[in-house]
Amino acid sequence: MSTAPKPALTVPESEVDISAIRAQGAGGQNVNKVSSAVHLRFDIPASSLPEGVKERLLALRDSRITDAGVLILKAQQHRTQEQNRLDAMARLHELVNSVAEAPKPRRATRPTYGSKQRRLEGKSQRSEVKALRGRVSE
Repeated sequence: MSTAPKPALTVPESEVDISAIRAQGAGGQNVNKVSSAVHLRFDIPASSLPEGVKERLLALRDSRITDAGVLILKAQQHRTQEQNRLDAMARLHELVNSVAEAPKPRRATRPTYGSKQRRLEGKSQRSEVKALRGRVSE
């Protein structure tokens, strides 16, 4: 029963707003003069992604997603703006594809007899250790 892997979701570049900004940190004249860092803004509710994927993206507890549902990524690893743009897009696709497939629902199961016995055995051992901590009587 082998299932074929689902094709990866892609985000059209027309739905992404990319702006160049100056990078932070050390780098001398280059970092002060050249706008090589990239700010990527992606409006999740207004995107063409399937509804389920949008819901799972918005449900992520990620500080990069604003209350309005806009994902903001900042890429400044590389020296060139083009490399940073490609890095930001790759990170966006990675995030979208991480929630592309719905998680398998968990089915509640009962604990096995053995696991119950191990738990009770551990509790009784801990009880014995604690019982020995009292005052020593002569």
